[in-house]
Amino acid sequence: MPGNHVLAEPEYSYLNPMPTTDKINLLDFNRAALERFFVSNGEKPFRARQLMQWVHQRGITEFAQMTDMSKSLRGFLAVHCCIERPRILTQQRAVDGTRKWLLSFDDSDNAIECVLIPEKSRMTLCVSSQLGCTLNCSFCSTAKQGFNRNLSTAEIIAQLHLAHHSLIAEGYPQGVTNVVMMGMGEPLLNFDAVIAAVDMMCDDFGYALSKRRVTISTAGVVPAMEKLEQVTDVALAVSLHAPNDKLRNQLVPINRKYPIRELLRACRGYIEGYKSRKITFEYVMLDGINDSLEHARQLVALIGDIPCKLNLIPFNPYPHAIYQCSEAEVIDRFRDYTASKGIVTVTRRARGDDIDAACGQLVGAFHDRSRRSEKYQLSLSEIQGVPIAHS
Repeated sequence: MPGNHVLAEPEYSYLNPMPTTDKINLLDFNRAALERFFVSNGEKPFRARQLMQWVHQRGITEFAQMTDMSKSLRGFLAVHCCIERPRILTQQRAVDGTRKWLLSFDDSDNAIECVLIPEKSRMTLCVSSQLGCTLNCSFCSTAKQGFNRNLSTAEIIAQLHLAHHSLIAEGYPQGVTNVVMMGMGEPLLNFDAVIAAVDMMCDDFGYALSKRRVTISTAGVVPAMEKLEQVTDVALAVSLHAPNDKLRNQLVPINRKYPIRELLRACRGYIEGYKSRKITFEYVMLDGINDSLEHARQLVALIGDIPCKLNLIPFNPYPHAIYQCSEAEVIDRFRDYTASKGIVTVTRRARGDDIDAACGQLVGAFHDRSRRSEKYQLSLSEIQGVPIAHS
């Protein structure tokens, strides 16, 4: 059954404290890990619930203000622990109200982006899980930037902490109501940190979000999808984007390792035995590439027997993109066909594209350890005949 994903116990205690120059960020711990932390330091497990309420529900990050804890405990926490919030490098607001933050978590130049999407009845936060992305989907701007590292649990949950309490401070008492793990990176390739963060999002003493209001997105990391069902019950979105292996190999290269048959088997396994579960399939609409009626027919044949929703995503352009967005009437025809075959189909409205905050446009700022961005720039140089300046 789904449950809390337990992290390793801390390797320090009151009797053997960690160095004060290397404080532990308690945002890294979900409730199960916090309980272990407090017990290992001679405290009762309920201290974890107290701390979570102060930090996640009230937005308090100074231990001295956590007045239902003893003075000695607050002093110990102040010396050995911290609640480390991200540094806001830039904040942009689109004409439709969408907000984008560029956030840094250390002293380096590495930074990620997260996006808040306001709607009438909800506030949805698009959260990043990696600095860059290990995958290389051909239509995604993030992929062209390469990859630096996974984010920690603290760095993931800090994005929600920032957005949620910013909204509350501005007079939105509900704060963030929905979270989608659809920002920079492939969440299931940072499995442990993502699941621990999701635990805090759904915990009654954290953000108390319904499991139906938290979505993990994946391009199809099949082994992790099979593991996912054992540790959480949140919604699952699958970036499909093509109805056959030949085309998907080009658009989503991980398909060469985990082809569509294996991916759909994992999708069926995730919802099997759970009446309330459905898969959301994401499908970017690329002009002349994957948007014909024949593609729609193939897609229906693939997913028609799976309880699901289909999101059609108009392609969001970025500099030097090799694709164009399908025409509106083409998207409508595709949508009408899949809907006529019983698949709930929605065309996603682009949000925040004037500040490059729409799907597939997030890039952040970081050193690319994969050197993919260098190779991409070199390929552009060869196409355009423009020399590349090497740093």
